[in-house]
Amino acid sequence: MGRNTRKRRTPLATKAIAASAALALGGGGLIWANFYASAHESNNSAQNQTKSAAAQVATIACPDVGQKLTNVPANAQKGVAVELANLDKQVTEAYARLASTRQAQANDASFVQNAIVGPLKEKRAATIDRIRLDVQRVGGRFDTSLAQLAACTTMTANQTTAGGQQNNGGQQQNGGQQQNGGQQQNGGQQQNGGQQNNGGQQQNGGQQQGSNGQAGNGPTAADFVDITKVAANVQGKPVAGGNASKGTFTTKCGVNANKNHNTDNVIVAPGVTNGAHHLHDYVGNQKVNAFSSNQTFLQGGTSCQNKNDLSSYYWPVVRIQDGTQDFDQNKDGGGKEGNVGKILTPVQAQIKYVGNPQSKVVAMPQFLRIITGDAKTTTNGLANANAHWSCTGFENKVQLTNQYPICPQGSNVVRTFAFQSCWDGKNIDSANHRTHVAFADPASGACGNGFKAIPQLTMRLVYKINPPTIQNGVVKNAYAVDGFPDQLHKSATDHDDFISVTTGGLANKIANCVNSGQQCQ
Repeated sequence: MGRNTRKRRTPLATKAIAASAALALGGGGLIWANFYASAHESNNSAQNQTKSAAAQVATIACPDVGQKLTNVPANAQKGVAVELANLDKQVTEAYARLASTRQAQANDASFVQNAIVGPLKEKRAATIDRIRLDVQRVGGRFDTSLAQLAACTTMTANQTTAGGQQNNGGQQQNGGQQQNGGQQQNGGQQQNGGQQNNGGQQQNGGQQQGSNGQAGNGPTAADFVDITKVAANVQGKPVAGGNASKGTFTTKCGVNANKNHNTDNVIVAPGVTNGAHHLHDYVGNQKVNAFSSNQTFLQGGTSCQNKNDLSSYYWPVVRIQDGTQDFDQNKDGGGKEGNVGKILTPVQAQIKYVGNPQSKVVAMPQFLRIITGDAKTTTNGLANANAHWSCTGFENKVQLTNQYPICPQGSNVVRTFAFQSCWDGKNIDSANHRTHVAFADPASGACGNGFKAIPQLTMRLVYKINPPTIQNGVVKNAYAVDGFPDQLHKSATDHDDFISVTTGGLANKIANCVNSGQQCQ
């Protein structure tokens, strides 16, 4: 990728981490082994020790093959995308088996390895080999070391608990104009064990409100924090230079009130139904699904007031887990895959393009694709995380990545995204959907490695949510972002997708507005 400089945590961010740790530990979360043992007649038997150990398996962690594929020939990309979607499907199916066999795991400590992880490795090995054939068949070069990515591991509760590893504060600039969001490491293997409670809690088809979410796969009490008790962690934006582009362009595209949803992802899994395994809200272009093409984008119509803005802006929905269900409770990507609860429509969705503090910007190329954030941070770690959660009245003080905020009465939940704002000047996409764009340097705001500054897409989504409560280590009326079921609805998995489609010279108008310092819409 172009220059993606990691940034050290500031003292304020470190304080926020400590605050989150104290809150998570003070919330009375159930300790895994103690909870599981209490469900049995005796706490002394070796059998119960085995059950306790086995029950700690929370999810399956598989290497993300797609992120390692940086050079796939164009005429192999469609086949490779299908196979990458197969890898996601295999993990989803394995996680479903993990969640449905808790008793067998309790009785046999080797069950997960022998019956789930081992067979999954064999399936993944065959799929990776098909990717190799797809690439080599058209003369491409395949890194044979990728075969080593077939093996998966399990993650225990303490490795997936959010408490104490909140990380991101210093990466946010000006309430949403952050540079280099989510390039930090440290935190994919969060500690503060014992807060996750998985297994044995799901009853009646996953409707029980327990300590591990309405569907049994999160969120947990440790995934939430009272924002009023988190230290300020937002840094100022880089100082603008003499050639800065200081303008803004706002496009009004609505909040998806017409409920344009699907569980596809045409960027990552073109031609694959339910390629996302979770539900997206769509605004802007109204004709986007797995089978859309550049040509259909131009014919798709738009929810934007500016009818020349045919761009697609889409993000995973947020649900309130209060025991209710929605239209997709028995569908793929919905309740069948652990995404449950009432879908919330934002009360506000602001889409704004901003400039670069060091240079003028060039217009975005037609059909440019950008994904910001990582839907798999629970198992990938935070290298590509770009989730920012806050509350109205706190956005310029506190931004969270690893926890959802509990907002005070009268304050609304806010999700903020600031997309990569540096472009390689050639490609509208890349094999791993990342290396053709990059974040600017967090200190200066400049683009590195010959990349060109483009208008930075920023988005701010506001939700009216009754504050969750935590009692005896159990979260009630939780909310969570949709995600892959094995990702346990962690807040850090939040992500956003964009395809630039414009007519009538709009791309140039946006760039000119930003470069001239105007505030346009």
